[in-house]
Amino acid sequence: MQERNRDDQADLIGTDLVGPTQVGVGPWKGDRPDDPRLDPELLEHGDRRNVVDKYRYWRLEAIVEDLDRQRHPFHVAIENWQHDLNIGSVVRTANAFLAKEVHIVGNRKWNRRGAMVTDRYQHVRHHPLLEDLAKYAADHQLPVIGIDNLPGSVPLETYELPTACVLLFGQEGPGLTAEAHAICTAVLSIAQFGSTRSINASAAAAIAMHAWVRRHTYDQLP
Repeated sequence: MQERNRDDQADLIGTDLVGPTQVGVGPWKGDRPDDPRLDPELLEHGDRRNVVDKYRYWRLEAIVEDLDRQRHPFHVAIENWQHDLNIGSVVRTANAFLAKEVHIVGNRKWNRRGAMVTDRYQHVRHHPLLEDLAKYAADHQLPVIGIDNLPGSVPLETYELPTACVLLFGQEGPGLTAEAHAICTAVLSIAQFGSTRSINASAAAAIAMHAWVRRHTYDQLP
């Protein structure tokens, strides 16, 4: 098997990069299937990637094409003024919940380590400024819903999340900027009961995305 670069290896859960446990499937046994979605190299050497069983042996492009036919109409956006380390985790969660796109506002560079290579399967769009995100949302008729525990925010647990929308998150620590707050149709808070003022940005994103999934895809759950 040709040597893969480190990003490729990071997708091979079960290799020395992440521990000795083997997951996935080995080389294909028997006659090769005649299916253009399948990758000859993976059929030859096995598929140890961190993908669901449905996509074993599939080419990356074929997986993305299939995901594109199923993506949910909600988008996720996060501010990136200080190279927030949570962005990778947000991308990974957006992939898990099949978000339409992830929008990164501010610095183009972001730490991909937390994404665990899921940015290959998830569409990620960059906007230099919040006004660029606002224009994109307006052009696509997407209300921007901020998630932050700000004064006057509405509980996420009782809010009717739109089917098509942008869920906007601030970066770790300061939360949504005033400029971000200004482009939001609504700002929602996540119920908390302990002593801390806020929760981790990537955790908040996961909670909000799951709230959307519960509201809009409950009858589609496996």
